[in-house]
Amino acid sequence: MFYPTATTLSTNKVTLRPLTMEHLAEFFSAGSFPDIWTWSLPDKCTSIKATQDWLTYSVQMENKGEHVPFAIFDNDSGKFVGSTRYCSINIEDRSLEIGFTFITPQFQRSYINTHAKFCLLKHAFEDHGAIRVEFKTHEQNEKSRNAIARLGAKYEGILRNQRILPDGSFRNTAIFSIIEDEWPIVKQSLQEKMAITYE
Repeated sequence: MFYPTATTLSTNKVTLRPLTMEHLAEFFSAGSFPDIWTWSLPDKCTSIKATQDWLTYSVQMENKGEHVPFAIFDNDSGKFVGSTRYCSINIEDRSLEIGFTFITPQFQRSYINTHAKFCLLKHAFEDHGAIRVEFKTHEQNEKSRNAIARLGAKYEGILRNQRILPDGSFRNTAIFSIIEDEWPIVKQSLQEKMAITYE
């Protein structure tokens, strides 16, 4: 049955562990850079209380089977460097989204994102039998769009007025996906990137 659950995933460079309230201080420290949240408001780390509320929400969503959140650790340093999760889980149609990703600035544009996303994609397609994995980001977030494209995801278009932001404005969302038949080629490409460039 297609029912993604939290587990520990790893490569030689990163380890993803189930995100829990025990990660509160590390999450707050890694996320305490306002630029991280420019395109994904509200800022989850404006205060330790805001971070605690976010982790409480994350645990609640996991208990409902709607999110599967992960903490990202850099293997070399042992540092908590960010977070990501499965969301928009569609059990009947065996699809999900990888989203709510942030990486602390020190580790942006490094091997972290590629290795973390490889773990999640491999787990989704090979362990759970997903037929579609999608990614969404703000239409104007070029950094995120480029990072998603580098993974091998295909751009599908713009979802107009897809979300109401905290300031009341409407967000247009760029959507990308990888489907089951594409995974073997995407996997090979990611493995080559991880072996050669670590990006």
